[in-house]
Amino acid sequence: MFYESTSIIETMNLTPKKRLYIIISLALPAILILYLSTVTKQGFVRQFSLFYTNQTRDQQTVFYKQLAAAAEKRTSSRVKYNAAYVSIDYPDGDVPPNTGVCTDLIIRSYRQLEIDLQQKIHQDIKEHFWQYPKIWRLMKPDTNIDHRRVPNLMIFFKRHGISLPKSNKSSDYHPGDIVCWDLGAGITHIGLVSSEKAKDTGNYKIIHNIDSGPKAEDVLFNWQIIGHFQYR
Repeated sequence: MFYESTSIIETMNLTPKKRLYIIISLALPAILILYLSTVTKQGFVRQFSLFYTNQTRDQQTVFYKQLAAAAEKRTSSRVKYNAAYVSIDYPDGDVPPNTGVCTDLIIRSYRQLEIDLQQKIHQDIKEHFWQYPKIWRLMKPDTNIDHRRVPNLMIFFKRHGISLPKSNKSSDYHPGDIVCWDLGAGITHIGLVSSEKAKDTGNYKIIHNIDSGPKAEDVLFNWQIIGHFQYR
């Protein structure tokens, strides 16, 4: 349309100066409309991106709070610490509910949110067997025990979750985070950050089962931290 207008102007008996003035007058509105539409489009995309990011962040926060709450509920369960090898179902298999170790607390907490780590870890070990520790000299995956071993959980969370700083700053740890420790003598431990803070230190309490069932205790910095993850 702008091209047709310029063609008409060229046929008119006008001085070159007037002809240029008319062409500029016709072109400016088109340029302005094009510019505004671009700015509007960019603004919309930017606003949508911010909205989506905020929504995702809010959903993650809600998820991790729910995970912490699920773990906190475990502290009311009477569980005898028992690390014996037990044959269990697959998927959704579990040792007897009145027994368990530190990893079982993590598995059971995630199952409250309909996430079966037994199945997910087995599938990942089956597909990437040699990326997992060979401490136990197994030559194939074992659905009874693989997900109940801290080193395996650490590899899985590294591969499919978010690895976070292993710092000595309590502000780096938040409800729903997973923390792993080295207790010495080759013994590893795992727990989950609760939503409750200890009055004395201000640290979030850790929900874990180290010897006498699930408890919420101020033990975040009691041992050497070797892993800090989020998994959703």
